[in-house]
Amino acid sequence: MTEFLVKHFVKDYEKTEKVSVRTAYGTLASTVGIFCNVLLFLMKITIGIMIHSISVIADAFNNLSDAGSSIISFIGVKIASKPADKEHPFGHGRMEYIAALIVAFLVLQVGFTFFKDAVGKIKHPQEIEFNLVSVIVLLLSIGIKLWLGMFNKKLGTRIHSNVMLATAADAMGDVITTSATVVSLLVFQFSGWNIDGIVGIGVSLVVMWAGVGIAKDTLEPLLGQAVPKDVYEEITKFVESHEGILGTHDLIVHNYGPSRSMASIHAEVPNDCDVERTHEIIDHIEREAMRRMGILLVIHMDPVETHDERVVEFKELVTSVLDSIDSRLTFHDFRMVDGAERINLIFDLVVPREYKPSVLGKLKARITEDVAKKDRRCCCVITMENSFISESRE
Repeated sequence: MTEFLVKHFVKDYEKTEKVSVRTAYGTLASTVGIFCNVLLFLMKITIGIMIHSISVIADAFNNLSDAGSSIISFIGVKIASKPADKEHPFGHGRMEYIAALIVAFLVLQVGFTFFKDAVGKIKHPQEIEFNLVSVIVLLLSIGIKLWLGMFNKKLGTRIHSNVMLATAADAMGDVITTSATVVSLLVFQFSGWNIDGIVGIGVSLVVMWAGVGIAKDTLEPLLGQAVPKDVYEEITKFVESHEGILGTHDLIVHNYGPSRSMASIHAEVPNDCDVERTHEIIDHIEREAMRRMGILLVIHMDPVETHDERVVEFKELVTSVLDSIDSRLTFHDFRMVDGAERINLIFDLVVPREYKPSVLGKLKARITEDVAKKDRRCCCVITMENSFISESRE
């Protein structure tokens, strides 16, 4: 069914890097979500009123909020697809994140409201009327939500959309909550125990948890995320694969919406290179980055000494010292001021963010001390910095 809908309603569906195609995917997902959730709301609200079940009614309004969420997502996707203008030179892509954040708050509000209602139900319980038709309808609801969750997950994975993946997670949460509602009805029918209020609390907590998860997933790109390791490797390998590029460092990626990124990176080049030729290569890399990856890449050239044997020797010395202390330590922009009685080794040191400020001074002293053991004339002039690459350990 998913592939059928995609092939019939998304033109050029395989070209997921295009903004127009992403918009079409978002429109399809929102439309399907609105249709399914409105249908489920009408079924559940009718059943909930008939059998006087707060958990079924809570589940119904959860579906209504999901329909509203799909409408907001639809509006967000449409605005996000607008091209850049003079007020917004980087486009409107982040509107998709803002729309998802609004959805998260709506989900939280619905969950909190029905949490209060469920508490009231526990204090003042009402008799539940078991109806086989209602159970069948709720089971049908579980099936629809399960499909909707898988539908959004597949599309979200295909176009790398955090919003769709969050919607998929929300749908799977609905599967759990509706299943809990069915359990409460069956427990009442076969044991006489009225656990409707307790189940209602469980449903509301799951709804609120889904809202928190959506908010977290959408706030992160808005606040600014570390560069994922796979993205870091893709960009650095791409840049370093070109003629005359010896290495890279200081990669920063700014996210202006799904598939809308701007990045800057320092490319190391030989200090005796032909500047005009190297500039031509840099321009070519920047154009290719946009064509292949859709990234607006800005490259800064850093000259590196490659022929002076003494500079290379001391650079290797610093490398060995850092490896002996912590293999995660890296450095760049290495320079050497050679004197008869004093040799200044000047470089930028990249340290993991887990290193506390109180440790950095000791680290700098240890590096200087270990380097001086090899040559007492050496003095390290170190500038400490952190990387923008994700340091999460999977």
